[in-house]
Amino acid sequence: MQTNFTLAQLADSDTAESEKILRACVHCGFCTATCPTYLLLGDELDGPRGRIYLIKDMLEGGKPASATVVRHIDRCLSCLACMTTCPSGVHYMHLVDHARRHITDTYRRPWPDRLLRRLLVMVLPSRRRFRWSLGLSRFARPLRLHLPGRLSTMLDLAPRKFAKASPVDRPQVFPAEGSRRRRVALLSGCVQPVLKPGINEATVRLLTRHGVEVVVSAGADCCGSLTHHLGEESPALTSAKACIAAWSREIEGEGLDAIVVNASGCGTTVKDYGFMLCDDPDWSGKAARISSLARDITEIVAELGLLPAALEGQPSVAYHSACSMQHGQKLDALPRELLRDAGFELREVAEGHICCGSAGTYNILQPKLAAQLRNRKLANIDRSGGAIVATGNIGCIQQLEGGLDRPILHTVELLDWATGGPRPAALTRETGN
Repeated sequence: MQTNFTLAQLADSDTAESEKILRACVHCGFCTATCPTYLLLGDELDGPRGRIYLIKDMLEGGKPASATVVRHIDRCLSCLACMTTCPSGVHYMHLVDHARRHITDTYRRPWPDRLLRRLLVMVLPSRRRFRWSLGLSRFARPLRLHLPGRLSTMLDLAPRKFAKASPVDRPQVFPAEGSRRRRVALLSGCVQPVLKPGINEATVRLLTRHGVEVVVSAGADCCGSLTHHLGEESPALTSAKACIAAWSREIEGEGLDAIVVNASGCGTTVKDYGFMLCDDPDWSGKAARISSLARDITEIVAELGLLPAALEGQPSVAYHSACSMQHGQKLDALPRELLRDAGFELREVAEGHICCGSAGTYNILQPKLAAQLRNRKLANIDRSGGAIVATGNIGCIQQLEGGLDRPILHTVELLDWATGGPRPAALTRETGN
């Protein structure tokens, strides 16, 4: 793709990077075949190629974002299926992230949209505020039918019951069982510990059972992913720097062999810290070091070698590969291999490359499109015949859970159970045992 940026424009590092990405695009359109919104809407501007043209025109002309550009960029899930499909290596993730920052800087959204986005930025990264908001949601449920669509969607996504805070998520060190093979830091997260604290508990059990010392560092809570993909770069970088600082203290102290992330959406962002902070002389080196150490939980378990399965007659599993796992981190086969090694019979889900509609806060901000994708995914899961569903991302679990007639668990909960951990609570509730 030819570009016509001025030298003054290219002096900006974001623009220079976007220009390289734009020039890599050869207009082939392969990306449209795997784009969920193009699949649903059939509009060229709601596919990656069309969005690339819109972004090019906006950035090259130095224009403020228009309502048209905002509408089509907002409809993008950032599922990154287009990057998996692209034969030219177009780094669409960095391009659309730049576009979202430009939109935040140059476009004034209608006040209901601004208010909702501000609410998401304030509440979701904070466990305390998020837990408090879930508690308040029970009082709003009687008013659900009278609320605007996106607010009623938020209530639908909010669980009616949620567990107490887990002691696992407090800053501490969990010693390895037997001789120590690795020392890792675990990102405890923001939303996940509130909604599904059992995921971090299973992660700690699984790692320590495999000879890993696990550190939960003070200050390493929200990774910044949710705000980053909303185009809110300042709070995103504040969260990222807090995590980098916390883990850097561990590296400079007793050292770390890896930083383990068990929410694939967060893992994609942490692995990109080096790029996000590459222009900050005070943080670029530390950020790159953190990114180089970041591992999904399945990566670290595969490196260690999974212990022999301690169960017999495990249920069949329909594996849902989160977009941030398969497209963002290129980890598609590995979780499946671990589940098979643990003794589970895997059932493939048709259209596995298509997003379930969660995509961070997408299911709140674009509820109609998200619901269509959710229903499509649920139908494919149902056809798979799996007795339970496994995935590696909390967002996917929350998006799909209410529509399933079978349990959905994090992959790590099944691996923990198969190698000697307790039966997952979701399975206990399902069977009543």
